[in-house]
Amino acid sequence: MKVAERWFVMAGVALLGAIALAGLIVAVYAAWLFHDLPDASDLADYRPATATRVYAGDGTLIGEFSDERRIYVPYEQIPPLVVKAFLAAEDRNFFQHGGIDVSGLGRAMLKNVLNAATGRRLEGGSTITQQVAKNVLLTNESSIGRKLKEAILSSRLETTLSKPQILELYLNEIFLGYRSYGVASAAYNYFGKSLEQLTPDEAAFLAALPKGPNNYHPKRHPAAAKGRRDWVLGEMAQNGFITQAQLVEGQARPLNAQAAPRRAEYQDADFFVEEARRQAASNPDFGAQLNAGGFYMRTTLDPSLQTAARDALMRGLENYDRRHGWRGAWGTTDFAPGWQAVALREQAPPERREWRAAAVESVSGNTVRVRTARDDETGTLLTADAAWANANRPLKRGDLIFVEPRSGQFALKQVPAVNGALVAIEPQSGRVLAMVGGYSYALSSFNRATQAQRQPGSSFKPFVYAAALEGDFTPASIVVDGPISFAGGPNGRRWTPENYSRQYYGPSTLRRGLELSRNVMTVRLADSIGMEKVVDLAARMGVASNLQPNLSVSLGAGEVTPYNLTAAYSAFVNGGRRVNPYLIEYVQDRDGETIYRADQRRCRECGRAFAGQASPFLEPRGTQVIDPITAYQISSMLEGVIQRGTAASARGLGRWVGGKTGTTNEYRSAWFVGFTTDIVVGVFIGFDDNRSLGSGEAGASAAVPVFIDFMEDALKERPARPFVRPRGAIFRSVNGIEEAFRPGTERRREDERQAQAAAVPEGPQNYNDVIRREAEAAAGVTPGLNTQSNSPPPPTKQEPAEDLSGLY
Repeated sequence: MKVAERWFVMAGVALLGAIALAGLIVAVYAAWLFHDLPDASDLADYRPATATRVYAGDGTLIGEFSDERRIYVPYEQIPPLVVKAFLAAEDRNFFQHGGIDVSGLGRAMLKNVLNAATGRRLEGGSTITQQVAKNVLLTNESSIGRKLKEAILSSRLETTLSKPQILELYLNEIFLGYRSYGVASAAYNYFGKSLEQLTPDEAAFLAALPKGPNNYHPKRHPAAAKGRRDWVLGEMAQNGFITQAQLVEGQARPLNAQAAPRRAEYQDADFFVEEARRQAASNPDFGAQLNAGGFYMRTTLDPSLQTAARDALMRGLENYDRRHGWRGAWGTTDFAPGWQAVALREQAPPERREWRAAAVESVSGNTVRVRTARDDETGTLLTADAAWANANRPLKRGDLIFVEPRSGQFALKQVPAVNGALVAIEPQSGRVLAMVGGYSYALSSFNRATQAQRQPGSSFKPFVYAAALEGDFTPASIVVDGPISFAGGPNGRRWTPENYSRQYYGPSTLRRGLELSRNVMTVRLADSIGMEKVVDLAARMGVASNLQPNLSVSLGAGEVTPYNLTAAYSAFVNGGRRVNPYLIEYVQDRDGETIYRADQRRCRECGRAFAGQASPFLEPRGTQVIDPITAYQISSMLEGVIQRGTAASARGLGRWVGGKTGTTNEYRSAWFVGFTTDIVVGVFIGFDDNRSLGSGEAGASAAVPVFIDFMEDALKERPARPFVRPRGAIFRSVNGIEEAFRPGTERRREDERQAQAAAVPEGPQNYNDVIRREAEAAAGVTPGLNTQSNSPPPPTKQEPAEDLSGLY
């Protein structure tokens, strides 16, 4: 073979080898490319993560739970204007190509050659179909391999899904900034509108965002955002999607996007919404999908009551805080350039939007001149506010403070250090109508309504009296209010309970003891019936399940939450039934199927045709835990707390109202739980570190005003109704008050009347006289109360820090 022929053969073999090698490389690459290629048919059933939306009882949107803030909208419900805006901006040939726009791809490939040479990110004229393939099925990696996968999947998508289906996926999946996934969420977050409400320029702005939401942020980059929007409007006009007049009008309009993503329509329910989220997350049926399942959650919240609750608690905490003086400025400034920016770093609570950060410019006695940081407004503080501050920590030039505009002047404001909670519950059902867990959720998300475990003080006493009334006692039974002591006190000393007044009042009825919150009577009563019965009843009523049968617990020395204590009071109103409080009425999945309902009662007769039978009847909710007569007796005695007792200030409500104050030892917590026939309200006031509220800050002075403030709003639209008398109760007049008796117990009325006649008059009594009369009255006291042998001589007074008797 000639040399030339040999070289020719060798070249041929080499070429064939190279071709074979290239084929092998292509085959291996293709195998790698296709081995993990997603199945495009999976998108036919694709359900993107969708926010769970939370609604109040009247249908008002109050919150969302989501990892990706998305509102899924079917294609047929997306307005054509929105669809056309995105087609003009992203893929004008969408309805003509088969997944890949060859002309657009050619332009992108030419540009990517230059980008690859300069090390820049690869770009491309991806079609909407390609973007769906990338966003849903692939990663966001920039590589030739990913682009090939994208092209292959796009072709498959076009044969698997219809064009409207592809657009539906795209318009619901795409990220548009402002925590918005999908066009519906973006419309709400940017403009506070539904898709149907968008104008052409607003739709064009949303369509401008897919290329880079951060680059076209309406507040950080307004010029770029407007320029991109105007370009989209031009493309829409060029493609015949809008008229020339709409183009001119749209480009002339400013960007009207909101400063931040829009929250719920109603924003006073942060504590309530977070508690609803916590409870929903623990539900085994849907909790794991709460942030992605697209559920519709209807809650029990009443927005009008919630607003009243928030306002009442905030005002109550601010009033308490003002009583205890000005604590001083929260910062200082020397008025150097830029001082305003420093001052604005300290934000007032968002619930107090009218407050302004300001600096003190000058002080002359009680004439204090201030300048606001944001608006550069100047003026003087109200004279009374200046005097209030100067009496404690005088203001000085440069002090940074919060003020509120008031008719040409400014009121001085400070964020309270104290905190509290308010819960409102419907007693017949357990529906939580309002919940406020603190002064401001933004400052502290700790929910004191459901998470704060505190001693309830005398607000626990009704459960002691209820346990007694479940036995042989009646509201007219006599208990001696006289000295008594017990072994087992702190440090081995005897424990001697005392009344708040440090006085004894002799033999008194149970009604009077509860109305005036007598400690000594309560302890005697608890000792007589046994604390085991008291704590068992408290557990059955839902107060707490871990209370110890110690006598100090009868005065509220155990720990409870405002949420549980308020719910437990419901039984006194609804006829003795324990109703479990709840926030979530029902939950539906994204297809409208109800997957959870709080009320599991079924009306089997409701679907029957009428044939003269009685109307269907649903059994009341809850479990019977005390006799209906006992429940009425307690509610009547607690009504006396308002009429003649420790919460007399609530008489001004002019309604049938009952309730009980509570104050713990050393004034650490102040309570009031009050009710009408259709609402039970619990108020707690206290510091998070459990320090003293200060001398005199009792339930009557700190908590009752919050209750009154709330109820003045809550009762406006509610008719006044007396408490319902239970069937079977026998009523007799006792000291001018109609008392309810369980049948058979009213026969002891004459004995009790005679015993009461032998009692000393109401009012503080001499200690020795009480001891003597206690023995004389023993024969007339209800059987079971040993009032003589257990009453020792006066013990040595204990130190206040070790005395548990200061609860009332």
